[in-house]
Amino acid sequence: MKVMPVIIQEKCDGCGLCVRIDCHCLILVDNVITFVETGECGWCTHCEAICPTGAISCPFEVVVE
Repeated sequence: MKVMPVIIQEKCDGCGLCVRIDCHCLILVDNVITFVETGECGWCTHCEAICPTGAISCPFEVVVE
């Protein structure tokens, strides 16, 4: 099972900022963010950074060497 960012749907206000990131893994369904199982998540963590309500959490650490 591939680890994906965690979405806390109760915190999502449906603003759509994360959908505008060019990752093709996020969609709004009934004004709530949802992941599409495409396998295209590049682990960029931009969705977590842009979310104003903290609804997206990336449970991994990005290490650049």
